[in-house]
Amino acid sequence: MTEQLRVGIIGVGNISPAYIQGCRAFDVLDLAACADIDIERAQRAATEHQIARAMSVDDLLAAPDIDLVINLTIPSAHADVSLRILAAGKHVYSEKPLAITLDDARHIMETAAAKSLHVGCAPDTFLFAPHQTARRLVDEGAIGKPIAAVGAFAGHGPESWHPNPDFFYARGAGPMLDIGVYPITCLVNLFGPASRVSGTAQKSFPERFTPNGRAIPVEVPTHYTGSIEFTSGAVATLITSFDMWSHRLPPLEVYGEKGSMGLPDPNGHHPRDVKLFVPNQHDWENMPLTYDDIWSRGIGVADMALGILKGRPYRASGELAYHVLEIMSAFETASSTGNYVTIHSQPPQPALLPLGLPPRQLD
Repeated sequence: MTEQLRVGIIGVGNISPAYIQGCRAFDVLDLAACADIDIERAQRAATEHQIARAMSVDDLLAAPDIDLVINLTIPSAHADVSLRILAAGKHVYSEKPLAITLDDARHIMETAAAKSLHVGCAPDTFLFAPHQTARRLVDEGAIGKPIAAVGAFAGHGPESWHPNPDFFYARGAGPMLDIGVYPITCLVNLFGPASRVSGTAQKSFPERFTPNGRAIPVEVPTHYTGSIEFTSGAVATLITSFDMWSHRLPPLEVYGEKGSMGLPDPNGHHPRDVKLFVPNQHDWENMPLTYDDIWSRGIGVADMALGILKGRPYRASGELAYHVLEIMSAFETASSTGNYVTIHSQPPQPALLPLGLPPRQLD
C-alpha cells in the first residue's frame, strides 16, 4: 500500500471543493478532516463531500492523526493560521499568498525550519499539463534562449460573481496578490528566479459596488503594471488589474531567439492550449501536451507530501512562494519610490515533472 500523509483542511469557503477533489486524485493524500471557524459550515462541507470528520479549528490542530493541514482561510489570516498549524507540529500547505507581508512570510519559514516542518504554498497551476509542457519546450530549446515575456491577467474585479468579495479589496489582496501570483509563479517556473522589479500601482476608485449596490471600500491598488528582470537575463512585462472591463492582450507569451510561445491562462482555466511560432511557419501551431491533462489544484499538496515522505525537494514550496511574494511586493515599492527594487531571495527553479507518470502518482 502507498504510504500516505493524513490531511486536514482549515477553511471550507469558495476554493475548498477544488482542493477536496484535487487531493482525492492522488494516492499519497488521505483527506481525513475539515474545519472552519463556522463549525456548521464545516459540517455541511463534510456531508456534501463525504469527508469523515468535521471539526473545530482547535480540535483539528490538536488531532494526533493529522500530518498536514491545508490553510484555505482568507489572505489576512494566512500567517496566523499557518503559524498555529506549525505550532501544533503539523506541516502546512497554504492557499496563496503565503502571507500578506514579507515579515510574516519570513516568520512562517523560520518557524517551520526551527521545528523541522515543511511549508508548501499555492498556486500549483504551473504544475498543470500545459505549463509543464511549455516548460519542457523551453528547456529543450524550442524557442532558443528566452528573451522576454508579456502577460496580462486582468478583469473588472470579483464583486460581480464572488459571494464574499470584500476581502479582494482589503490589505493583502488586490489584483497583484490575488491574481498576479499566477503569471509570476509560471514565469519563475519558466525562467528561474527574478533579480529586480520596476513598476507602477494605482488605486483607481475609492469604492467598488456589488450587484445589489453595496459599497466595498478599496484599501489596495487595483491596477499594476511593470517589469520583472530574471537572473537568467529574460525580462517580463506584466499587467494585473481589477479595472479593465475587457482586453485582447495575451495571458502569457514568451519570446525567444528562435521563436515565440503562447501559454494558456496561468490560473489553469480552459482553453489549455500551448502554441508555438517559429520562422518560416505560416501561423502559430498548437503543440501536443507532453503530459495527460488531468491535474488540478491539489497536485502541489501531493508533490509536497511525496517530498516529505521521500526526502526530496517539492515544487510548490514555501521558498518559491516567499520569492513570488517578494516580487509582488516589489511592484508597489517600486511605484512609491520610483526606483528598481532588488529581489534578494533566490530559490532554485522548480524541477520538471517526469514524463510517463502512472495515474494518481507523481514519482
